Amino acid sequence: MAGEEIQTKKSPESPESTMSPDARRPAAGGSDDAPRTTATQKSTTSESTTRAWTVRLVVVGIMLSALNLRPAITSLGALLEEVRDGLGMSGSVAGLLTSVPPLCFAVFGVMAPRLARRFGPAAVVCAGMAAIAAGLLIRPFTGGTPGFLAASALALMGIAVSNVLMPVIVKRWFPDRVGSMTGAYSMALALGTSTAAAVTVPVTDALGGDWQAGLAVWAALAAAAVLPWLPVLRDRGAASGAGQADPAAAPGEAQAPALRITRSRTAWALAAFFGLQATAAYITMGWMAQIFRDAGVPAGTAGLLLAVTMVMGVPLAFVIPRLATRLPHQGPIVLALGVCGLAGYAGLYLAPAGGAWAWAVLLGVSNCAFPLALTMVGMRARSGPGVAQLSAFAQSTGYLISIPGPLLVGVLYQHSGGWGLPIALMIALMVPQMAVGWLAGRDRTVEDEAAAAG
Repeated sequence: MAGEEIQTKKSPESPESTMSPDARRPAAGGSDDAPRTTATQKSTTSESTTRAWTVRLVVVGIMLSALNLRPAITSLGALLEEVRDGLGMSGSVAGLLTSVPPLCFAVFGVMAPRLARRFGPAAVVCAGMAAIAAGLLIRPFTGGTPGFLAASALALMGIAVSNVLMPVIVKRWFPDRVGSMTGAYSMALALGTSTAAAVTVPVTDALGGDWQAGLAVWAALAAAAVLPWLPVLRDRGAASGAGQADPAAAPGEAQAPALRITRSRTAWALAAFFGLQATAAYITMGWMAQIFRDAGVPAGTAGLLLAVTMVMGVPLAFVIPRLATRLPHQGPIVLALGVCGLAGYAGLYLAPAGGAWAWAVLLGVSNCAFPLALTMVGMRARSGPGVAQLSAFAQSTGYLISIPGPLLVGVLYQHSGGWGLPIALMIALMVPQMAVGWLAGRDRTVEDEAAAAG
């Protein structure tokens, strides 16, 4: 009773007066709740500290993982001639090799949401980095083309699941900083892409000209990317995004709304745009260094030119998405990037060695259609689940569309004996890319289109 009498004398403004009866009730035996409150506060402080450190580890993990999402491809592009000679590959088989990345991204990427639902996105990305490290370490020493392709597929499987889930992790851990974190992640991806293109040949030369060691060295970077995720995985809730439920983690699953994404013309336009820009990107990563080398450019310089093309994505990964979100129609940006691509391809056709640096810059600007496509995915859907469904559809369909391009370039190169026909193909593909990109950039949402078609 004494405790209750004291409580009735508290002023209305006192903290105790706003607490529930259960919270105001003294502990059994008349003891005070202060020790329990102090313990709770200490626990909360400890959890906050742990959470802060975990967030820092996630940032490091995101950056290191992004650095590893392209070196498996661009390091091979820089040494493609040595790999072909070492393994006895024909031009057609080399073209098949450059088509493996989009094939793996299409096939394995669709598995990522289910894996994330079961194990958590962070755990799957961690496993993806381990797969990249294993594949890159094994593939140069397999002794033949089939083994090289299989080990490359292992590394690309890790890249594929990470490609899909990294944006999910960004959205879960940094919901109020999606733009800045996506920009940082895109910059890290571009930096890893360009660095591998630039230094693979010099590193190979430093290792005695051994192309096998020059490719295998990139496994160390992937192994380093595994480490930040390990402490995060100790807590199952943290590994899945601090226990936050997010329907975007499982595109197309029962959590998502009943959206008939295939009834949206914008969805199809965006998938086609994604596929055609991916075609151009993988042709560039796989063959551009070889085009320069065949024109008489030294191997080291050709690698640097490819690096210049890739590094253009570092600053533009910030600029283009921010500009795109300020425009109601992203079509003008699509056209500007396409014109740069057409000019770059024309330069490769007319004077590949004479204006090599200019063509590398122009094609680098054109390849920044990738961050633009990702930005439009977020703008063309109204809801989070809608974005997830659109992203899954556009990326899986787009990567399937992109598979034949690099292979066809290899076939044309082998049978024509030069780069005239392959470059003509690249120019021809840029025209529909600009057309579907213009359609995808219109100010509308897939939800509205699907509802109207239903």
